[in-house]
Amino acid sequence: MTSELIIENCTLLPRVDRPWIEDAFLRVRGATVDDYGSMAELQVDSSDSVVRVDGKNRLVMPGLINAHNHCAMTLFRGMADDLELTTWLNEHIFPAEAARVNPEMVYHCTKLAAAEMILSGTTSVADGYFFEDKAADAFIDSGMRAVASHGVLDFPAPGVADPKRNVAAVAEFIDRLEGRHPRVQPAVFAHSPYTCSPETLIRARELARDRGVPFFIHLAESQAEQAMIADPRGASPVKHLAALGVLDSNCVCIHCVWLDEEDLELFGNCGGSAVICPQSHLKLASGIAPALEMIERNIRVGLGTDGCASNNSLDMFREMDLFAKTQKAYSEEATALSARQALVAATETNGRILGLEQVGRLEPGWKADVIGINLDQPHLCPCYSQDTLVYAASGSDVDLVIIDGELVMEERRILTFDLDETMAAVRRLM
Repeated sequence: MTSELIIENCTLLPRVDRPWIEDAFLRVRGATVDDYGSMAELQVDSSDSVVRVDGKNRLVMPGLINAHNHCAMTLFRGMADDLELTTWLNEHIFPAEAARVNPEMVYHCTKLAAAEMILSGTTSVADGYFFEDKAADAFIDSGMRAVASHGVLDFPAPGVADPKRNVAAVAEFIDRLEGRHPRVQPAVFAHSPYTCSPETLIRARELARDRGVPFFIHLAESQAEQAMIADPRGASPVKHLAALGVLDSNCVCIHCVWLDEEDLELFGNCGGSAVICPQSHLKLASGIAPALEMIERNIRVGLGTDGCASNNSLDMFREMDLFAKTQKAYSEEATALSARQALVAATETNGRILGLEQVGRLEPGWKADVIGINLDQPHLCPCYSQDTLVYAASGSDVDLVIIDGELVMEERRILTFDLDETMAAVRRLM
């Protein structure tokens, strides 16, 4: 007896850059996609145990991937709005984290972020924070796929009181998480060049290389960042990392707003990846990342929301919309960065950046991370192509989520945990 799940009578988008299939089915066996096609081709073995899901008036597509988040910061959403980056960080966020971040907070607030992401069609996330073991627990309990990275700083941080142990603490975290659950993978998150010394950056990068895990770092987010680097080895944050040997093909640089021509050439030659967070960049007045110039140099450019404290939403549909539109405004060219490119960035490209194998398409053998979008509503009628999803849809249009072959959300109801209980826990922490 083989357990399988079949979504029937749907509009199917196996790859976001290709045309959809009308009146289609998608078959899932175990954790992967088995096959798909038109309903006329569907055959079901009566001996199989089959879960059948009606896809009528639904567009079924790969789940979205959020390539940068600080999930536990849901607790700080709306706490310090309308401030520039350094004031926001130094006078509000860092003190709040020192006072409030603990294992209980990270677990419940990460679980709340998981709920928000699931309900808005995100099936995978790259998270970077502290007490990251508890974040991993939250991802496992919620059913989400995640790359969980432990933070590295050169001053006392939640869970790492002695900065001299900052990299060692991450190594111990990787040991604990590796192999624990197939949906959750460990990584290293060096906060930034202005909160980590050159020596710390080198040791953190060596740890990621030795363990074969991704290395994340905030980079070139603000115009003033170079002046904040205590011991600069280069004339810009990018040149600084390059001089240290940190910038390479496994280095995922977050933000990348302020890059000059030399930075772009260095970055392109190293084979690294950039993740930009359009909502956060605008809210903190950081600027608009030169995504078009990066893409021209074959730099992989992905999308993330950043944490709730600087966005304040975790809806990747908003990020895709703003990604395309800000690049059009930045270049003063309406044809720049299409809706289709934004969809690819939020699915396949983000999957490659995060090292998630066979995540981001609904092809046979690929992971069954699936979302269904309710097309039976005014703002999605008519829907001529998937471009409409970028410019008109929102996370609240998602009414079906399957992750790793497991039904996680249906008809806007999360099935893996008690959301009311999680929200009550976060309210207590507030």
